[in-house]
Amino acid sequence: MTLHNGYYGFDFADLSAREAYKVMIGTIVPRPIAWVTTVSTDGVVNAAPYSFFNCLSADPPILALGVENKPDRSFKDTAYNIRMTNCFTVNIVDRANVEAMAVTAAAFAPEVDELEMAGLTAAPGDRVACPRIAEAPVAFECERYLGIAVSSAREIILGRIVRAHIREDIIDPATFYSDHEKLDALGRMGGNGYSGTFDYFDLPTPSAEDLRRPGKKQVRVGNT
Repeated sequence: MTLHNGYYGFDFADLSAREAYKVMIGTIVPRPIAWVTTVSTDGVVNAAPYSFFNCLSADPPILALGVENKPDRSFKDTAYNIRMTNCFTVNIVDRANVEAMAVTAAAFAPEVDELEMAGLTAAPGDRVACPRIAEAPVAFECERYLGIAVSSAREIILGRIVRAHIREDIIDPATFYSDHEKLDALGRMGGNGYSGTFDYFDLPTPSAEDLRRPGKKQVRVGNT
């Protein structure tokens, strides 16, 4: 680690996995939360939140999960179930469900149904053999598209979205635009922190022609 001109420099080759994790989760924020539901080959429903998550492509519609393995390098229930069934569902976490989500993050044994423990309802999938969380404002049914074992400790799972369930007050079916206030989604910060999405502003992307005009003022946001 070095300090130069007011910035600490970190070579990731010199950091432990835990140190690298802390640097990343504290600064790559807020991260959307994938509340993933899967089902085992024995029919047991599993639910767990993951904040190493985002959408990567719209054509085809692909989202990605980063799933860490257990300390002994065996698969967590989510990764194992996806490998065995080739499907999963990503539910979006809103403020109303954050405490229930926290329950599903506990280290339950594989035979425990986390949704039951959290008092949540499993709704059958329409296109995949995996339930969604009925209380969640949004759910994406996914088929396993690709798994990438980036190390013995972690796998990146790509899922192809085949169906979405979006609460009717959130999305306009004529324009496909969603109301972020009605969704009230939460993001993950560092440590035990979460953030909401109400700190919102619009900032249209300026054209190159506009920016070249003489006297064009620099765009500023907020109260500055």
